[in-house]
Amino acid sequence: MSTNAASNFQNIISGKQLVCEYFRRDENGNVESIDTAIDHVDIEVARGKFVGIIGHNGCGKSTLAKNINALLTPSEGVLTVCGMDTAKEENRLPIRRRAGMIFQNPDNQIISSVVEEDAAFGPENLGVPTDEIRKRVKNALTSVGMWEKRKASPNHLSGGQKQRVAIAGVMAMEPECIIFDEATAMLDPEGRRDVLSVAQTLNRERGVTILWITHYMEELVEADYLYAMDKGKVVMQGTPREVFADTEGIRKHHLALPQITLLAEKLREDGVDLPPAVLTEEELLDGLMKVR
Repeated sequence: MSTNAASNFQNIISGKQLVCEYFRRDENGNVESIDTAIDHVDIEVARGKFVGIIGHNGCGKSTLAKNINALLTPSEGVLTVCGMDTAKEENRLPIRRRAGMIFQNPDNQIISSVVEEDAAFGPENLGVPTDEIRKRVKNALTSVGMWEKRKASPNHLSGGQKQRVAIAGVMAMEPECIIFDEATAMLDPEGRRDVLSVAQTLNRERGVTILWITHYMEELVEADYLYAMDKGKVVMQGTPREVFADTEGIRKHHLALPQITLLAEKLREDGVDLPPAVLTEEELLDGLMKVR
């Protein structure tokens, strides 16, 4: 399928009844057990949207991310990215060009000893002309606020800065979608805010589709849509307000509420008349002002 044809699909990611199983084998190669990491999942991510996947550790969300990037393939079901079936081997490299991935530990993704060389690595491997690589590297590093550090060694950067360099390396390949797989898990609060801000800017200003996988609920209060996973299944889905308003479902599936939402819930329990699913500080302050 050509790039132009693939780009016409409204849903950049579409999965139907996805199953992904891990086989445990003994020393003789015989199957001892089968673990179902993804259990008949349906997922749709529309082009240009910011979509979140939440769930506790072991719920299957990272396995789903690896399927979307064609690092794994479904045991059952059909998964397409930009209209291409991930199960077909000839589609895997084209899919990875269109759907970049940011991993949890930036040290696993940075391969060069100079920031700008690392950002150039991806497009070089795609055969992009040298002049175009220079332009892409400058644009990517500027977008993540790391152009001034272009001559620095990644070893001298903070965790948040390293993650920004990793994002720039993916951006320089000009993907249509970027998957952030627990990309802020190893960062301090300031680093998490910085990386999330970069992702939001890419989405809003450049139209890059973002799939944001996390267990930090606060990171997704401004997302367009959420999928919540538990034991390999999608157990809740909807807008952040719809999902976080279902406090019973959140607790049933071992999830947490955003801190502001939790504070508003406590205030409601104490008799303060606040609307359900308050998501931001601004909404909480506005609600409290109306109570007065």
